[in-house]
Amino acid sequence: MNDISTAFNKARKIVIKIGSNTLAKPDGTQNTEFMADFATQCAGMIKKGKQIVLVSSGAQVAGVSTTKEWARKKDVHYRQALCSIGQVELMHQWRKAFCKEYLHIGQLLLTKDDFESEHRSLNIRNTLFTLVDEGVIPIINENDSVSCDEIKIGDNDNLSALTAILWSADMLILFSDIDGVYSDNPKTNPKAKLIESVSSIPELYKNIKIGETNSFGTGGIETKLQAAEKVTAYGIEMLLANGGKEKILETLSTDNAKGTLFKVE
Repeated sequence: MNDISTAFNKARKIVIKIGSNTLAKPDGTQNTEFMADFATQCAGMIKKGKQIVLVSSGAQVAGVSTTKEWARKKDVHYRQALCSIGQVELMHQWRKAFCKEYLHIGQLLLTKDDFESEHRSLNIRNTLFTLVDEGVIPIINENDSVSCDEIKIGDNDNLSALTAILWSADMLILFSDIDGVYSDNPKTNPKAKLIESVSSIPELYKNIKIGETNSFGTGGIETKLQAAEKVTAYGIEMLLANGGKEKILETLSTDNAKGTLFKVE
């Protein structure tokens, strides 16, 4: 087996972050087919003894799908209201997807303040352990409807890293719309090379070009590297892979696994 499949198969407690681009169709609406298939894959992993916590983007995408006339509104209050509407729809679709696998879900909406408060972070940790121990899938997102610059984390890459640390996960997986970290942007440079293994993040910064964020997401490679720095410091390996690939969770357990594995030194 390669390094990725070896690390994935060894990990028992896994935090999986799914980005907005993975959850959105090209027209910006929710990819409910992906959600249903992904729930099936998660159920398969759980039967093999793995425990899973999801960090799911997509509230704004779901809001646009539900209230199309707000799609072009840029006012912050409309964006927060859109996330409020979308969060309900997002969880409804996740509930439907996991219900078919006879699994319940639980929702946690968090802000930076929750992780900085010792009392609240302990409550989050206890809730995560209780949900997972009872066979429930925790689904976490930032509380975008109330977040402002002072209390928001700003992206779900870093939110998932904080969650992995708090839950004492074995691995963090960031699913995006790219196969991993490349030497350059593979969408504009066909000669860009996939970097499959990273042992030193400072060294990695010297050898890659940091691109801009994508159309639906709030993060980019920069926030993914920030997440990697956070979790590897706590002995948690991180994997960046393309969540849109067919049967991606199942593929990660085989020699066909592709992505970028951030190793623990």
